Amino acid sequence: MSTIDLTPLYRTMVGFDRMANLIDSASRLDGAQGYPPYNIERVADDAFAIEIAVAGFAEDELDIETNENLLTVAGKKAASEDGEERQYLHRGIAERGFLRRFQLADHVIVTGASLQNGLLRVELLRELPEAKKPRKIEIGSPSQPKSKPKLIGKQSAA
Repeated sequence: MSTIDLTPLYRTMVGFDRMANLIDSASRLDGAQGYPPYNIERVADDAFAIEIAVAGFAEDELDIETNENLLTVAGKKAASEDGEERQYLHRGIAERGFLRRFQLADHVIVTGASLQNGLLRVELLRELPEAKKPRKIEIGSPSQPKSKPKLIGKQSAA
């Protein structure tokens, strides 16, 4: 696929620069993003999980970090403890280092992570602040002040 010029989006979408940047960066992904494979699962309305296949990695070889709205999962294979290089007849498990990034939506936080059977599971939760939650507005008559506000302190006689 050839590159797509997103310049018209920048001219017509005021205040949506971040969305246009995401579209632009998604279109530039290369084939290196295929390792390690992952799943994204909706657990509940506001809960999600990312499962990443990290066969051969131990907990201390994995690093999970969030910064603003970016979740970064990195794996770095430690050198063998005995110092000997293993000789493989067939090597199907890559065990190579990786860096996988996920762009998180606003108000999505990481609540935990676990490693079981070669799958790293990162739990996510969307927590909207009260100010962002929808609220019902009652329709009524406009409020009018019942009396003049009282002045506190010294009043001068006119």
